[in-house]
Amino acid sequence: MAYWRSGISGTAVMSHPFVLGHEVSGRVLRLGEGVTGIVEGQPVTVHPARTTGPLPERLAGRDNLHPQLTYLGSAAQTPHTDGGFAEVITVDAEQVVPLPEGLDTRRAVLAEPLGVAMHAVRRAGDVRGAHVLVAGCGPVGLLVIVAARAAGAARVTAVDLAGPARERALAVGADEAVDSAEGMPDTITVAFEASGAPASLDAIFRSIPCASVVVQVGNLPPTQVSVTLGPVVSKEIDYRGTYRFVTEIRDAVELLARDDLAEHVISHVLDLADAADAFSTQVSDPTSSKVVLRIG
Repeated sequence: MAYWRSGISGTAVMSHPFVLGHEVSGRVLRLGEGVTGIVEGQPVTVHPARTTGPLPERLAGRDNLHPQLTYLGSAAQTPHTDGGFAEVITVDAEQVVPLPEGLDTRRAVLAEPLGVAMHAVRRAGDVRGAHVLVAGCGPVGLLVIVAARAAGAARVTAVDLAGPARERALAVGADEAVDSAEGMPDTITVAFEASGAPASLDAIFRSIPCASVVVQVGNLPPTQVSVTLGPVVSKEIDYRGTYRFVTEIRDAVELLARDDLAEHVISHVLDLADAADAFSTQVSDPTSSKVVLRIG
């Protein structure tokens, strides 16, 4: 959506046309020579990242930060990497993630964003028994709620200005949904900022109690922003970034197979021929959440 709106997503700037789409599920059409462990017709999702060369030792276990990494539907590298809004794509066998029994390709399209959410939750540390705040209840924010619940969070408070988004937050497992992060209870010890709005982050810093962890999930603007940082010092807040994921997509398909809460994240399914309408629906329909393109 960010590329469609402005040609910029986070720190990646589009310099030439390319195919979007990094949240992919489908069936294997054909196998390359020597590929084993996968069969034609098998339902799968795809890890969008492909790396080249060794990972620097200091980044061990953090392949998502590999200096030579391409990602489906991303302008982070030049030439840009074409993505999944196509009838057929070719990926490395190592990128293919078979779907567990009982998980169809419709729900599996959420595996990539759920992987992002699960990585964000892991960046926060152990959330078992914690009261968690999730600010911004778009698709990724909603999936952070699902991931936090799965990781053992005892209570989840969701924040969003939009009523339909708050309703979805309750549907996916939030205990309460409010329209502002101001005046939050001091029982909250972990917060996920998933809207990418500086004002939301500012409210979290000012209202969250001492010694809390704040994880930045939403992409902030690629320009200077105004945020009150004093509380980060005086409250000893741990402010952490999170970027895509490492291997969490494999955990995501398992969670999607055993828990249907994420179904509430999908609001619309449109055919590829109606892609222009799908993008417009995403930004203009107040009831939209995850808009899915059905291909073929």
